[in-house]
Amino acid sequence: MNKAKLTCIYLIFDILAALITWVGLYIYRKHVGESADMQTIFASMRVDTTFLLGLALYPVYWLFFHAFFGYYNKIYRKSRLDELVTTLGVTLFGCLVFFFAFILDDIVNSPHDYVKYLLFLFVAQFILTYIPRLCITSHINKRIHNGTIGFNTIIVGHDEMALKAYETVLKQSRRSGHFFVGYIRVEEHQSDCMEGKLPCVGNIADLSQVIDNLHIEEVVVALHNGQRKYIQQVLALARRNHNLTVSMVPQEHDVLMGSVKTSSVLDEPLISVTPEYLPTWQRYVKRVCDIVFSLLAIILLTPLYICLAIGVKRSSPGPIFYKQERIGYLGKPFNIIKFRSMCENAETDRPMLSSDDDPRITPFGKFMRQYRLDETPQFFNVLKGEMSLVGPRPERQYYIDQIVERAPYYQLLLGIKPGITSWGQVRFGYAENVDEMVERLRWDILYIENMSIQMDIKILIYTVLIILKREGK
Repeated sequence: MNKAKLTCIYLIFDILAALITWVGLYIYRKHVGESADMQTIFASMRVDTTFLLGLALYPVYWLFFHAFFGYYNKIYRKSRLDELVTTLGVTLFGCLVFFFAFILDDIVNSPHDYVKYLLFLFVAQFILTYIPRLCITSHINKRIHNGTIGFNTIIVGHDEMALKAYETVLKQSRRSGHFFVGYIRVEEHQSDCMEGKLPCVGNIADLSQVIDNLHIEEVVVALHNGQRKYIQQVLALARRNHNLTVSMVPQEHDVLMGSVKTSSVLDEPLISVTPEYLPTWQRYVKRVCDIVFSLLAIILLTPLYICLAIGVKRSSPGPIFYKQERIGYLGKPFNIIKFRSMCENAETDRPMLSSDDDPRITPFGKFMRQYRLDETPQFFNVLKGEMSLVGPRPERQYYIDQIVERAPYYQLLLGIKPGITSWGQVRFGYAENVDEMVERLRWDILYIENMSIQMDIKILIYTVLIILKREGK
């Protein structure tokens, strides 16, 4: 069974649960609130426009809630206990929203009827949603444990730790879903304990290509803390590929980047590294905030845009806007938009970073840079989905190559959208050379490991204060 088909099964049962709940709620409300007999109730169903509209929209309402909270993500990797808690929480929240939005204005005989309606809605929606999910998830987990369903897996490492992890997984009384297709060599001088156990599918430098060619879904990292640079490389790859699951063989005093949790009580105690920085619902909220705030900013700044465009045009010959290729989410290039603050053709042979006393900056450009007005057209980049309001500042590939040589974990930043402002921008400011880029990097790493809507709001507030006070670098 492929993922699309399994997702459709979950969707179908969620739709059926919503339809049955809506019909049941209608019958219950008519029977309790109006004391109508069943024949009258069934007759009213055919002509009640509210009921008929609810048949179409109520399932959509619940599908939106389940998708908003990420239920349909990673459809094969569900814990029945987590599923119980998630379904319970989402159902309670969704029922409260629906009750206060659509049911609270009903005419009732007694306030107690409201409580009865809410309880009926919650109990019916939860039971009808959870029981099919429990059956489907239990069936899928059973197929995983008996080896019918599995995920192409490779081991990163080839010493005793890798061999022990591989053999322990094979000896488990029930399968954990790993279909081992090979292992990755890390350091050539180490003895190869995996030789003859699994085929060697490449070296650590080939990891990304191996994952694509062999359709790898999980990577088991069997490396020591002394091989931290390789661990960072694998984790950075996981951050860029959200469909990839990374599990690590635990060690004492293990230092990990990212949020972690143990995979299972009965299986080999691997540590699963979560590749998502934000919960699904927070990602959606962040995107909605990006769109709303950017639209508002563009509308309010339109008079300023006109003044700046005139100022740029009068200050020096050349175009009003300046576009430059930057590297964005998952390493995809895009053109960042700015008001031109330098003379035309400021770069010729190779990319060059600017400084405060850069002679290429026009007088009007210096004024715009003092208040960061040249960056304001990037709200259009945010609307297009290429950037976010808050996120690490995007760099050019020329400089990324130099940064990665000194700090491989820079690739972690490519797992999220770049931003107009960032924690690194607030704490450090603009970088004038690669050394300063690397120095600023630690603040951006701290940001992605502490991402939240609350953190974004704080960064936006401090950005505005810095601009108004004309502080920062």
